[in-house]
Amino acid sequence: MSLTTESRIRRLTALLGTELPIIQAPMVGAQGSALALTVCATGGLGSLPAAGLTPEALRAELGVLHERCQGRPWNLNFFCHQPPVPDAAREAVWRQSLAPYYAEYGIDPAQVPTGAGRSPFSAALADLVEEFRPPVVSFHFGLPAPELLTRVRAWGSKILSSATSVEEALWLERQGVDAVIAQGLEAGGHRGHFLSPSLHQPDGLYRVLRTQMGTFALLPQIARAVRIPVIATGGIVDAPGVAAALALGASGVQAGTAYLLCTEATTSPVHRAALLAEATRTVKGETAHGTTLTTLFTGGAARGLVNRAMRELGPLHNAAPAFPLATAGIAPLRAAAEKAGLGDFSPLWCGQNLSALPLDGGISAAEVTRALARGLRD
Repeated sequence: MSLTTESRIRRLTALLGTELPIIQAPMVGAQGSALALTVCATGGLGSLPAAGLTPEALRAELGVLHERCQGRPWNLNFFCHQPPVPDAAREAVWRQSLAPYYAEYGIDPAQVPTGAGRSPFSAALADLVEEFRPPVVSFHFGLPAPELLTRVRAWGSKILSSATSVEEALWLERQGVDAVIAQGLEAGGHRGHFLSPSLHQPDGLYRVLRTQMGTFALLPQIARAVRIPVIATGGIVDAPGVAAALALGASGVQAGTAYLLCTEATTSPVHRAALLAEATRTVKGETAHGTTLTTLFTGGAARGLVNRAMRELGPLHNAAPAFPLATAGIAPLRAAAEKAGLGDFSPLWCGQNLSALPLDGGISAAEVTRALARGLRD
């Protein structure tokens, strides 16, 4: 390991207050505080995704982290998207696309509610979080309003945010973030893009996605462009991946897929089964179903395992309402299918690289963190 790499690692761990430059990615719907606590106890930075929690649940989880981390740093993650204006005509076309599936499961379309499935960081959430003063706060989809960002800084929190392009990384640096997370196209879950004006134009999402880079193409470009620490994420699941990221200019890595099958994760049974099946096919060299980017489950582009909904509706559906409004329409189908043991309408989020997942399905977050950390010595 070169002195330059060592210096970058020390800079990030000093900034975060961790022993290791390993961050567990916040994963909505697949974890609570238990996963974050184990990663923190092992020397990494455990993260809690706030976007999928009610205020009551968030307060409870924050209480656990505040009490049990015992001085170790932890990360609280928020979405900071701009809530879209509902489009009744688009919603009607979307519901019509789902109508055959409603009929299949005996769901009355008139009883399916509308509304957003995710809320962005707000003054009300800041009021709730302030008493806990999280050591690290990370954001997805850019940054919140300046007055909210000022409040977070006043808590003494270090601020991270995701960038999917050099332009976004430079913008984040100008806003004063402490480190930038370079999100490659391989990453599971939602793309963090936020700057492109074409996102809100016809076919804008397609144009944005065509410009997105893989982790090991994006990472060195961002590392050369900014002066703040860069954290690599997307397709990094093992020690060689960590070593490669460090060699290309990263100060640390963020991993999500590697933690999905951990005993501390709350990954649903159908999600676990799908991950294990796909990982088994990959290891055996069999034809895998693969992952793709889809808008079906929330309206935002996010990577997950290909399932029935993606195959039959097409993963990037023009009628899907803007993020996060698509969530409501497909939610009852997801619930009905999962009750039958099927992941046909579930967001089976994961990255492109499943090669390190344990085929026996049982591994602790501590083991995963230590395995990733072996890449620091390579």
